[in-house]
Amino acid sequence: MKITKYITIACIVTSLSGCDYLDFDESIGKTQDEMYTYFENISSLATYIYSQLPQDYGAIGGAVRDAATDNAVYTWNSNSVYDIYNGNWSPLNPIDDVWGNYYTAIRAANSFLENYSLEKLERFQWNPNYKENMEKAKMYVNEVRALRAFYYLELAKRYGDIPLLTRTYGIDEINTVSETPFDKVIEFIAKECSEVAPALPVSQKDFYNESGRVTRGMALSVKARALLYAASKLHNPSGEKSKWEKAAEAAYDIIKENWYSLPNIDVDPLYNVNGGNDVLSSSQLIFERRNGASNSFEGLNLPIGFENGNSGSTPTQNLVDAFEMSDGKPFDWNNPKHAARPYSKRDPRFYKTVLYNGSSFMNTPIETYEGGRNGAPLNGATLTGYYLRKNMNETVSLSPTDPVTKPHHFILFRYAETLLNYAEAMNELGGPDYKVSDRLTAREALNQVRAAANMPPIEDTGEAFTKRLRNERRIELAFEDHRFWDICRWMDGDVVKDIYGIKITKRGSKYTYTRTKIQTRIWDRKMYLYPIAQTELYKNPNLTQNSGWE
Repeated sequence: MKITKYITIACIVTSLSGCDYLDFDESIGKTQDEMYTYFENISSLATYIYSQLPQDYGAIGGAVRDAATDNAVYTWNSNSVYDIYNGNWSPLNPIDDVWGNYYTAIRAANSFLENYSLEKLERFQWNPNYKENMEKAKMYVNEVRALRAFYYLELAKRYGDIPLLTRTYGIDEINTVSETPFDKVIEFIAKECSEVAPALPVSQKDFYNESGRVTRGMALSVKARALLYAASKLHNPSGEKSKWEKAAEAAYDIIKENWYSLPNIDVDPLYNVNGGNDVLSSSQLIFERRNGASNSFEGLNLPIGFENGNSGSTPTQNLVDAFEMSDGKPFDWNNPKHAARPYSKRDPRFYKTVLYNGSSFMNTPIETYEGGRNGAPLNGATLTGYYLRKNMNETVSLSPTDPVTKPHHFILFRYAETLLNYAEAMNELGGPDYKVSDRLTAREALNQVRAAANMPPIEDTGEAFTKRLRNERRIELAFEDHRFWDICRWMDGDVVKDIYGIKITKRGSKYTYTRTKIQTRIWDRKMYLYPIAQTELYKNPNLTQNSGWE
């Protein structure tokens, strides 16, 4: 397996200057003491573990993972996401094969936890920054444990049963490890997060104004998401209520502290995608992957017709139809007013997620009608009639002579997800108005998210409420790497089979909109879990392939 590789830790952009000491390979003889007797080395080793944090600015060969769902289509059929569409995904052709990446990070975490020692730093007690450095070094242990738990969640949600390795392994034994059942992995994740959370700061500003590091809210969010996944149909086919109770409690442990809040959509920096670093000031932000300035995401997804536009991942009509009218009623193609003006008076989040015919981007009107500057028959024009708005920064420039870049931080946990996790768990426990002590009901939590988006409250009950709740999660968290995993854990793969776009014709100043099927995709039951790459199975005969991928 790739996890047999012993780590050569690369120089990380965010680490301290001078990286020769980071060329470290345990298997060729440099001692651990050389790495753990200097604070700068310990800091860099911990920072390396952060470097494997996931993001989805094109996780599947440049396509966002939502392009493997009913939320989006990738324009170019040479992209590997088409292997998912066409059923060519397999152990011999793995997609998003991160098995080795995350086990490398986990091994780095295990090595850190085994070799870390404050005693080795005591010789620097007369240094003026000794107290601060010692407190930071002590905190790294808690951060590393939380990160390791998060990486295990990333593996478990993909592969189900996985090897649970809590120590470093030698070359002679690593290819004999076996999988641990999914529920046991989740149990480990929850326990780790519960143990380290009290020692972590609530705010990064509370601990030497550290920036971009693990907090108490992050650890509790990993636990809450893990328990939600464990309670869902894929891993809880009998609907065991105790699992939903644990998921609800874990999410409420965050809610009850009032550390985070949902600003209105009009003022929340998270919705100001042009802000770069401004997103870091949002009161709902829990944890993110920090990134430097770039324009590569725009380079992948800017509409054809713009300078160096590539189209890339484009929203579907399926997603557009999921956005309600601003009064909370569903969009209805059979309503003549809706059909004639399909982009008028929609949920405000629609306008921050999708570029549509008649909208504006980079001070330029979007024209996706047939013959428009961004529409067919241009080579590479959107297949769906839409382009991506969310996460796109219109203040960057792809000009070869005068490029402009901005930071693109990827949000891993935010408070809106916490409320939606809680609402789902409480609804599964007893319905939308089920009450436990002084906790919020599912309806109250859901309507907090809607109120922040200037949408009216949901009053449905029963299955209609569940449907609205899932739809709310879909649109609120679109293109934040949730939809694929939600479809898998709900075992709702049929929704990706029929993909729709919009055909727009212009006659004079009037447009005609026709909802059109553009793709029929394959989705098999086996796809709820990833296949383990065949190369890993060759190296370790104790691994078992996931069902259906044999």
